[in-house]
Amino acid sequence: MNPPDPSQFALLRQRRFAPFFWTQFAGAANDNLFKFAFTVMVTYQLQVSWLPPALAGLVIGALFIAPFVLFSATAGQWCDRSEKTRIIRLVKNLEIAIMALGAVGFLIDAPSLQAGLLLVCTFLMGLHSTLFGPVKYALLPQVLHERELTGGNALVESGTFVAILLGNLVGGLLIALPEIGREAVAIGCLLLAVLGRWSAQRIEPLAATDPQLQINWNPFSETRRNLRLAREDAVTWYMLLGISWLWFFGAVFLSQFPVLAKEVLRGSEHVASLLLVVFSIGIGVGSLLCERLSRGTVEIGLVPLGALGMSVFTLDFWLATRGLPASDLMDLSAFLAQPAHWRVLLDLGLLSLSAGLFSVPMYALIQVRSRITHRSRIIAANNILNALFMVASALISAALLMAGLSLSQLFLCLGLGNLLMLVWLCVRVPELPRKAMALLRGRVG
Repeated sequence: MNPPDPSQFALLRQRRFAPFFWTQFAGAANDNLFKFAFTVMVTYQLQVSWLPPALAGLVIGALFIAPFVLFSATAGQWCDRSEKTRIIRLVKNLEIAIMALGAVGFLIDAPSLQAGLLLVCTFLMGLHSTLFGPVKYALLPQVLHERELTGGNALVESGTFVAILLGNLVGGLLIALPEIGREAVAIGCLLLAVLGRWSAQRIEPLAATDPQLQINWNPFSETRRNLRLAREDAVTWYMLLGISWLWFFGAVFLSQFPVLAKEVLRGSEHVASLLLVVFSIGIGVGSLLCERLSRGTVEIGLVPLGALGMSVFTLDFWLATRGLPASDLMDLSAFLAQPAHWRVLLDLGLLSLSAGLFSVPMYALIQVRSRITHRSRIIAANNILNALFMVASALISAALLMAGLSLSQLFLCLGLGNLLMLVWLCVRVPELPRKAMALLRGRVG
């Protein structure tokens, strides 16, 4: 392993990291290009009686998340037992096959069959991401020095959100192209899958961490075993719960952007896209700032500071969105001409930046504290918890909105809930507030 570099961005020029980074970037972009294009197609173009537009997003999201709950435990075992580069290449081969099937789904002219085939592909792309998930974070400690882990995780985290952003934007633009939209999406998905496989070919071989492991093929008993394994180290367990809370938190915003833009901010679909852009850039900037603020160490003092920022700016986001004057739907230029809307965008950017500061140190700490022979299974446990928290986010948000809460009040509840999570996490891991105070004193001093 090469000596650590002074800058996290130097990793993007090195073979031990760069091919893996672009492989995961292409995969995340492809997931979101496919899902968003499919969702837009069902909403605006495809008339299928058994898949109404109002339910399309929920069904597509549920099918994509389901494999994380069902197969993450098996994927974690496979990753610990096998050579990771081989797994990555096999998963990327699977992605090409799925996207070939998806291309057929986009191109055929039979609405019910088309929707059914693309739903199958949605589930299979969720399976592809489930198999790749444990490799994604378990690989980093094998190729990076401990002082590089924060920077490496920051690049992966920011790269993932940029890929999500680009995938959504490109998917929406391509599917809306007159007459050739579906063909363009089919080509785009296949191209990204092939580029990901090409990049995977350049990843250097990495030895299996537990080659004698006997795989338990029962996903339910293995899921319970993985969760018990994760709970063996209390700090690791609380970090997993903290990361899962972040996915709960983020899922509320991401799922509500279209409604927020239309019903609260009175903006067009371009305003909804702007909210997604600001949120994704904020996460990316916050993630990249972690390496500089932590000075190359795994600095968990950033966790409570990031969580506090999430609450402060979410609560101000609530204040900024309540009581906005009623108006006709505005295009992007008219929306940006209103000073009150700049406060909304600033709050959104700062709360997402804080979320980036919150998440990266927890990922790095999990990688450092996990036993090397069990690291992939710990990451698999994290993926299971993330999926469950995202499902809970959808159910709780729907229940609160159906109970009569306004969308702005939902953000109030989220900000207050985040404060409770921060207090609970600091009580459970007293090291967090101590590290945060030491970090602040060091910066002030």
